[in-house]
Amino acid sequence: MAARRLFSLCHQAGTQSRFVLVRHVSSATLPSIQEVRSKLKDLVGAQKFWSVEAEDRSKLASQLPVSQDELTPRRSADSRQQAVIPLSTNERLREKYINFFKGIRFGRILEDLDTFAVWVSYQHNKDPNKAEGQKSALSIVTALVDRIGMHEQFIYPDCDIRMTGNVTWTGKTSMEVTMQLEQLRMEKWHKMLDACFVMVARDPINKGSAFVHRVVPETEEDKALFQLGESHKKMRKEQTLQSLFRQPPTAEERQSIHDIFLSTLNPKSVSFRDRVKPENTLWLDDTILKNVIICHPENRNLYSKMFGGFLMRQAFELGWSNACLYCKSRPFIEAVDDIMFRGPVEVGSLLFMSSEVVYTKGQYLQVRVHAEVVDPKTGEHETTNIFHFSFSSPQPIPKVLPRTYAESMLYLSGKRHFESAVGK
Repeated sequence: MAARRLFSLCHQAGTQSRFVLVRHVSSATLPSIQEVRSKLKDLVGAQKFWSVEAEDRSKLASQLPVSQDELTPRRSADSRQQAVIPLSTNERLREKYINFFKGIRFGRILEDLDTFAVWVSYQHNKDPNKAEGQKSALSIVTALVDRIGMHEQFIYPDCDIRMTGNVTWTGKTSMEVTMQLEQLRMEKWHKMLDACFVMVARDPINKGSAFVHRVVPETEEDKALFQLGESHKKMRKEQTLQSLFRQPPTAEERQSIHDIFLSTLNPKSVSFRDRVKPENTLWLDDTILKNVIICHPENRNLYSKMFGGFLMRQAFELGWSNACLYCKSRPFIEAVDDIMFRGPVEVGSLLFMSSEVVYTKGQYLQVRVHAEVVDPKTGEHETTNIFHFSFSSPQPIPKVLPRTYAESMLYLSGKRHFESAVGK
């Protein structure tokens, strides 16, 4: 609940009004997200073809400051950027975004959000003294998708989408990028979603951290959003300390698990081992749906690792498929939260993804997707990401029940994520 309240505060603090300042800008005058992606490649000297060796960026390390104090503080407004996904005019692009419901593939939106967050971060750290065409010494990557909250369940495939974002909080090497997506319908911009990404700056070869410009809040709205970023940081630390990997469930959570356990005992036998599934329920382990992805160069990022947006799209589409099978109807995405990028995924990796419905409430369901790379020579597994998606169903759904203690921890973790992201 805390995360949801904090994110709601973002709107109350002026996120909506701060973007009103640029509402008069026509989407036709904005760069497309494809142009933004191309500019990013030029900015970092990204490898243009997999068969051609990438530029040596190590020599750029000498340009990095040894202290954050060497960097001039920036206003939040300095990083404010806009871009457009031109679906109304680009039919070829529309084919990549449209789904079989004649809506938009949300996975494509996740890819664009990731690209745009990187672009905003680079603009915040732009060196005005550098000549046009000079490469940035920073490698900026996504560390965390803190939350994506939906305002529209249906996104039209033939209307332009405008992306707006800026850096609203900074640490020493990290930044919080707040973004908003709107769609132009009937000559009016309609808000689609709000997103909050945490980005980190690395050295030119992505081996160590690098300092970023401090953001200095000027207006009351800026100050409120900066404090929101501070609250997010504090809350993430608290959630880490209270993780079920570190702490036992609360008394209330233990009681709920025990109640579920009792509800699955066979009343005809006096045995803790004789379990029966109540009517209109599913065992959690019966909801598992898996996939394996061969990581090809086509989906690499600016630094020749696998693009985080691509990983999010693959995880979302697996999670959505699982939710669809569970609901036996079309599920709708309600929220995305707490996607941590634990490490880069190398091109050529075998990426295993496993999804399961870990919590349900009414017509809502929480889906967890676990991603890990597998070394085919040793068989060793290494977790790279855990994704959390909140869906809703247009019709009543069965209740999911854990059968083992490990599944009970997944259930409680899913419940926490659901209450934080959706809060219903």
